[in-house]
Amino acid sequence: MKTKNQSWFIISMMLIAANLRLPITIIPPLLKSIEKNLGVPGSLMGLVTSIPLIAFAVFSPIIVKIAKKFGNELTVFLFFIILIVGSYLRIIPSIWALFIGTTLVGIGIDSGNVLVPAMIKDHLPTKIPLGTGLYTLSMLLIGAIGTALSGIFITKISLGSTLAILSALSIVALIVWIPNLRSNTKDTVSSDEEESVPNYRTVWNQSVGWLITVYFGLQSLVYYSLLTWVPSVIESHGVSTVVSSNILTLLQLSGLPCSFIVPMFASKVNGRRFLSTFLIIGYVLGPLLFLLDIKTTWILVIISFLTGFGSGIAFNEAIYYFTNKTTNPYQTAEVSGMAQSAGYLLAAFGPVLFGFLHELVNSWSVTMIIMSILSIVLVVSGIIINHHEPIAEH
Repeated sequence: MKTKNQSWFIISMMLIAANLRLPITIIPPLLKSIEKNLGVPGSLMGLVTSIPLIAFAVFSPIIVKIAKKFGNELTVFLFFIILIVGSYLRIIPSIWALFIGTTLVGIGIDSGNVLVPAMIKDHLPTKIPLGTGLYTLSMLLIGAIGTALSGIFITKISLGSTLAILSALSIVALIVWIPNLRSNTKDTVSSDEEESVPNYRTVWNQSVGWLITVYFGLQSLVYYSLLTWVPSVIESHGVSTVVSSNILTLLQLSGLPCSFIVPMFASKVNGRRFLSTFLIIGYVLGPLLFLLDIKTTWILVIISFLTGFGSGIAFNEAIYYFTNKTTNPYQTAEVSGMAQSAGYLLAAFGPVLFGFLHELVNSWSVTMIIMSILSIVLVVSGIIINHHEPIAEH
């Protein structure tokens, strides 16, 4: 157990987490500028969100294997260098730089997605709810702030300057992470560890592992689809770009309390009922409410808050399952890698498919109805997981 320097680990972990959504959430307010400046067809704009998700799907199992060989801390450090390179490659005003840079960004982000939950369990064995709460809080808060700043900066400075400024936090995170390399260990550093690690049963052939994967995939698909297209849906009703950008920021901020609410409530029967109720309101009804021809800001604020709160519950429950339905940090990393590999592959279809459907039927109704149906499946899978025993170790 790595119990030394917990305070430094928490601070550095939060900085890493802060960069796991920021490079994606800064993009929606920039879509029009990207389309105009680089000449990217509107039908392909969903790819800017989907490419990182595809990278998550492809590289999640690979990152687990790399971490077993080189150690979690060193793996995150090396992959964050890739993240920084990709972030600043996107400054180059060309389509190839945008898409290659976005791919590298996705690969870099995925190391934190997969490994941080396992490191929390390893470094903070007695403070897992606190660590998990701070992890998701940092991710959601900085992601939301990034959306707001992106919308402001693009009206004042160039696209390249906006991307450069908002990517600087990843450099700070990399520097602060360096001291953690001293506690970097591999899964097989000693014969004692080898005796206790390799014999655990793989999650790939266990039903609860697949249920967690379905849950994670559906919550990601709905979230990233909403993140990409909610501003366009609202603007189609005649709402200004500034208001729609602020509504999207609020949607992200609304999930912040869930970083602490979910760990507290998820282990209690009445708490799970509370979470399920607001998950239904936010994720099943939320997309349908955005279809209403509403221009009144305070009503949009309420809808956005409920939808964002639902998204926060869905995401934090997924992370909760990683640590509370597994029995050791190695298994946590494996189920995290599995869920994020298959789950993000499913999620990657959302932004592109829904953008294509909108162009095909010239209406957002079909896309939002499909999102609500998928959210019903999400709720049902969560109920089954909550009643299921933890993943078997042998």
